[in-house]
Amino acid sequence: MDAVLNILMAIWTYFAANILTQPAFLIGFIVLIGYLLLKKPLYECISGFLKATVGYLILTVGSGGLVNSFRPILVGLKERFHLSAMVTDPYFGQNAVTAGIEKTFGRTFSDTMLLLLIAFIFNILLVRFKKYTKLRAVFTTGNVQVQQAATAFWLLLFCFPDMRRVPVLFTMGIILGLYWAVGSNLTVGITQELTEGASFAIAHQQMFGIYLFARLAEKFKDKDGKSKRLEDIELPGFLSMFNDNMVATSILMLVFFGAILIVLGPDYLIKAGFMQKDQSFIFYILQTSLYFAVYLTILQLGVRTFVAELTESFQGISNSWLPGAVPGIDVAAVFAFGSSNAVTIGFLFGALGQFLMIIALILFKSPTIVIAGFIPLFFDNAAIAVYANNRGGLKAAMLFPFISGLIQVAGSALIATWVGLAQYGGYIGMFDWATVWPFFTVLMKYAGYIGIGIVVIILVIIPQIQYKADPEGYFLVVEDYEKWEEMHKNKKVAE
Repeated sequence: MDAVLNILMAIWTYFAANILTQPAFLIGFIVLIGYLLLKKPLYECISGFLKATVGYLILTVGSGGLVNSFRPILVGLKERFHLSAMVTDPYFGQNAVTAGIEKTFGRTFSDTMLLLLIAFIFNILLVRFKKYTKLRAVFTTGNVQVQQAATAFWLLLFCFPDMRRVPVLFTMGIILGLYWAVGSNLTVGITQELTEGASFAIAHQQMFGIYLFARLAEKFKDKDGKSKRLEDIELPGFLSMFNDNMVATSILMLVFFGAILIVLGPDYLIKAGFMQKDQSFIFYILQTSLYFAVYLTILQLGVRTFVAELTESFQGISNSWLPGAVPGIDVAAVFAFGSSNAVTIGFLFGALGQFLMIIALILFKSPTIVIAGFIPLFFDNAAIAVYANNRGGLKAAMLFPFISGLIQVAGSALIATWVGLAQYGGYIGMFDWATVWPFFTVLMKYAGYIGIGIVVIILVIIPQIQYKADPEGYFLVVEDYEKWEEMHKNKKVAE
């Protein structure tokens, strides 16, 4: 029996390490399986696998390039001004758990992979029984799953340090699986509207935040139910160059990066190894700023390459195993839809909110000072702006990322200090983990096992409320978007 379990564990470990936690290959295999189920010719199946995998790898190059372009600023602000601080970043958060979990709780990080497996299986089961659960999205972003499993593991151990290994894994597996299913499900309708029926949901770290701000953005509509979106604004004269996303991003990033790099100064940048001795400081700023536009363009190309393959092939999985389901994918996928300038606007106003809150933490002598990581700074707030602009226009696209930036820093500082992660240098820092998960942690810490029950009940009820609000269109928006859109327009005319 032990030999069989060891073999099964080895298979799972290999699958988790090479496919489940590697989104490019997971997406590729989903496309391959989907096309096989649709009985496409083998060459089309292989072609789809390669295009989806390569497309996601292109997206990864774009994302990684954006993060690396911003690194001199993050490192510089920390070292130049001698700030001893926690970095809000999913990878720093994962490293913090790895470094501290044995010292703090006497547990090992390896259990997070088992937790991930339990949560992923539970997510699939919840979608399989969507008739009862009303859940429609499968979370497929593997690297995000690892980061969240690590942080969730810490939070539950903080609430129940004496809970034995198996109960901890199954309890957190159920909660995390519910969060994945419910959070990505919240984004289904608003993403269908944004993408005009591309049939995917968001599976990332700010799903509740995206839904919240998308709904609030509706309040910015005019009396006739319309809103002035970024793509509707035609700027006059020389300002018309801002109508081009690449030009607008380059100029805005030149101002943003340039101001901070000038403060850091060429001497520090050379000493830190970011700039060469004989390199022009002006052209270093120019190159660093323009690379932001380059990597954003690469990211958008990656999205366009794999999304079409994924949504078409997922019909095979949906028809055979998970009827009416959609894949939940990386939030960067939405950057190829709606207004491209919304991405830049969201980043800038989110950064403004984060920097103001960081200054407030320093002034009020917070026990934990936060260094803004690029991933929460960009991916949360850019995505929030894309959805807010689509539903509420320019004002919503500026206001909500700014509010998100304030909340990300304040919420992360509070929860990371309280649970003890700040001392290990990092916390996940994304919107849901600065709001939703601190709320869950408070419930579980002070209400004990009753708190666990309350968290589960809250998550179970959310999709039921969604369904009750629109029973006629709830599943139709996924199954037949054009029919849903027509029904939606008829309702507006009738009103």
